[in-house]
Amino acid sequence: MSIIDPRAAQRFQSDLTSGETIYWAGMPNPSVIFHSDDWIEVPVSLLWTGFAVFWEGSALGLWEKSSGENGMSIFMVVWGIPFVIFGNYFMWGRFLTDAWLKRRTYYAVTNTRVLVLQEGWKKKTSVAFLRHIPTILREGAGIGTLWFGPKPPFMAGRGGKTRGWSHFHVGEIPVFADIDDVDSVHRLVMDLRTKERGEQAPTWGFQST
Repeated sequence: MSIIDPRAAQRFQSDLTSGETIYWAGMPNPSVIFHSDDWIEVPVSLLWTGFAVFWEGSALGLWEKSSGENGMSIFMVVWGIPFVIFGNYFMWGRFLTDAWLKRRTYYAVTNTRVLVLQEGWKKKTSVAFLRHIPTILREGAGIGTLWFGPKPPFMAGRGGKTRGWSHFHVGEIPVFADIDDVDSVHRLVMDLRTKERGEQAPTWGFQST
């Protein structure tokens, strides 16, 4: 049975159209959740930050054995500061940002649409009509993530669609990130999409997309 979080449902009341009904509403699980992308992001962040710190140390002469002039270059020191800052954000700061966004992100499933609302630094929304969702990608079990469309890569050729480093980046494709009971919500959306399209209900012995 799908559970409707009243805090999330209330955020969408003014956006509902005539005859539209909320079947599920919720927010991300507040815990720190690691995703499949972290298998790449964590090692890269460690290498990036380690190199940036080594660069700064070298520019400051911290690795010099002698106590004399170390030839410190102000330019080299200043040049390395943004890399150190970005490395630390990439390594651990992004988890703090995600935690902040989780408390300001709301999801809803209605009989016709999936909706994402984020009240962060500025209000952002992402919406998709069920009948027009080409594919649904599920990540994880228990606590998981649903992508309502193809999952774009981090980098693409000129003009290609990309996605943000955070699962809480609100873009063109709606994403329900770190939701509880992801299997139940996934099944609900699939059933509602099938009903909207007038298709035969799927057999739930396998993962459908």
